[in-house]
Amino acid sequence: MRQPNWVPAGTDLERPNAARMYDYYLGGSHNFEADRQMARKAVELWPELPQIMRANRAFLRRAVQYLAESGITRFLDIGSGIPTFGPVHEAARAVAPDARVVYVDNDPVAVAHSRLLLEDDAGCSVVQADLRNTDDLLDRPEVADLLSAGEPVALLLVAVLHFVPDSDDPHKLVAALRDALPPGSALVLSHASLEGRPDQAGAHQDLYKRTPTPLTMRSRDSIAAFFDGFEPVEPGVVYLPEWHPDAPGTVGPHPERMTGLAGVGRLP
Repeated sequence: MRQPNWVPAGTDLERPNAARMYDYYLGGSHNFEADRQMARKAVELWPELPQIMRANRAFLRRAVQYLAESGITRFLDIGSGIPTFGPVHEAARAVAPDARVVYVDNDPVAVAHSRLLLEDDAGCSVVQADLRNTDDLLDRPEVADLLSAGEPVALLLVAVLHFVPDSDDPHKLVAALRDALPPGSALVLSHASLEGRPDQAGAHQDLYKRTPTPLTMRSRDSIAAFFDGFEPVEPGVVYLPEWHPDAPGTVGPHPERMTGLAGVGRLP
């Protein structure tokens, strides 16, 4: 079988990758049989996983377009994975055609795929860096250039902070990123939480104990604290489907089943 042109040379197609699994959950085509097999095993443990991933991506789209409509055209997406199936640059440019995006991830496989996908897009950059080393991340030329113009920047921390354990002090990391943002910037954040779904605790723990990236579930108060220094955008920190739904009827009767909380905040 001919290797697709978005696959870097030397990629091990027999080893599942979290970013490609995420693409599979979203219904994308940038994944391989090894990714699909592992994803199916995950769904056996957690049947609602694909719906949760899609609810998270839908929140990302709505938040990006909300901010683009408010005039923000610069986006810093940390923990971006592979920008496929509704990526930030496509969502933003549907509103602001000149939008610029810097994608950041610490997974070398995701970064290599992303660079091939975006090599002809002058408005997008891809950086391999770790959220837990904010000094290094902020010093990267692509990131520094995005921030240096003094224009508002949307900082996207979507479904990434739950992979940062308390021992790495994620609130301090977010504060360091906040302090580097120009006035008028924004924070877009979603985070896994079991508020409303205590019955899923065992399944979550079982699933993520099998991976090198265990999940740290946090309370609503702890998630809301990431927005310290930001002015919350209504309706505040809510379940994924509840943040600015496309239509009231799309929320459904049990938004808590998505086991994720999300919000947007703006800097003065």
